[in-house]
Amino acid sequence: MKKLFADKEFYNKLVRLTLPIAFQSLMLAAVAAADAVMLGRIEQNQMAAVSLATQVQFIQNMVLSAATAAGSILGAQYYGKQDTDTINKIFAMMMRCVGIVSIVFAGACLLVPELLMMIFAHDPELIRIGASYLRIAGWSYLLTGISECYLTIMKITDHVKRGALISSGTVVINIILNSIFIFGLFGIPAMGANGAALATLLSRIIEVIWAVSSSYQKGFLRPRFGYLLKSFPGLRTDFIKVSLPLLGGGLFWGVGFTSYTAIMGHLGSDAAAANSVAAVVRDLFCCMCNGISSAGGIMVGNELGAGKLQKGKQYGIRLAKISYVIGFLCTALVLAVTVPVVNFMKLTDIARSHLMGMMVVMAIYMIGRCVNTIIINGIFGAGGDTLFDVYSLAVCMWCLAIPTALLGAFVFHWPVVAVYACTCLDEVGKIPWVMYHFQKYKWVKDLTREVV
Repeated sequence: MKKLFADKEFYNKLVRLTLPIAFQSLMLAAVAAADAVMLGRIEQNQMAAVSLATQVQFIQNMVLSAATAAGSILGAQYYGKQDTDTINKIFAMMMRCVGIVSIVFAGACLLVPELLMMIFAHDPELIRIGASYLRIAGWSYLLTGISECYLTIMKITDHVKRGALISSGTVVINIILNSIFIFGLFGIPAMGANGAALATLLSRIIEVIWAVSSSYQKGFLRPRFGYLLKSFPGLRTDFIKVSLPLLGGGLFWGVGFTSYTAIMGHLGSDAAAANSVAAVVRDLFCCMCNGISSAGGIMVGNELGAGKLQKGKQYGIRLAKISYVIGFLCTALVLAVTVPVVNFMKLTDIARSHLMGMMVVMAIYMIGRCVNTIIINGIFGAGGDTLFDVYSLAVCMWCLAIPTALLGAFVFHWPVVAVYACTCLDEVGKIPWVMYHFQKYKWVKDLTREVV
């Protein structure tokens, strides 16, 4: 253990990158937590409906993440090579991709929100509340991808603190606006779920303006308008090669995770409410592993792009060991907060009982989630080894967890907590497979090329 933490240079850089990214992730999760707490203090159905409605943006984010993650992977390697012009070209390709996706999702939310809500719930009241939320929040989905592209480029070009400041500042604004519009402060009428949607829209507008204006400061990169309309065949091939598996994996994971929410939503409002709270707690505790995954991926990618393959491999091995430490730490923390969380939320007795069981199951799940996030998203992604995630999700999530949860919920009619446990099988089940693939070292690869 002492040898594991001996490299001060490695850990100084890891901490310097991880803390802003983890804090940024924490602040983003805090928005969902604020929605759940504030709406939960008003009415259980309001909280559950918004939690279900935001699954639409969750799926959108999975698609957007394929473009931004591909940009991050390639950008980190080119930044290790100090090729900022190519990073600008990557930036432009990301912007084109996210623009198309954002228009599609925003259009669906604005035109057919009831149809979208029927995917996640059958309760007419939940559908009504959720559709009303989407009609307002849908406008913000037009802006999500734009800000994510700018924040991704800041992260890989040593401006991670500015990116974290923008995200965190926007979240604080979002939470303040949440309280004003949800509860009706300062003479404004109480809007409930619609207030949460309006707060999301206004804060997203502020985020985009802040990110774009920052890019015009000295030392920051921004997409060149000429590059937005220009094609770069070799670089485009690399981008597609990296992003398509990420898109497949993102859709597998995103739609699969949304299926879990839909399954729990169809088990009744108590199950949906308990699952909403559990999801918020899970996302809050995943912030640290998300931060280490992103930071570790940048560090490994920098070394691989600079041609230092052996050092990149050494960094990857060290990060894999750290993933287990973080996983067991998160397990202990989830167990420690279980009783306070259950007692704090305003739930029915049945929903409270469901939540208690879900928290215990989640504690075990966190080990797999931390290990897989850091190794698959961080280490494998850094070297462009993105196809493995698609295979692992196809088998562990779609062939194991989802069918088991469906059978448990609608055929065997298992208890709610047992169905929830089925939705957690995939992360724990694929650890041996992940470690076997890790030791093949296919991720130790330099992806850079000369781009004209």
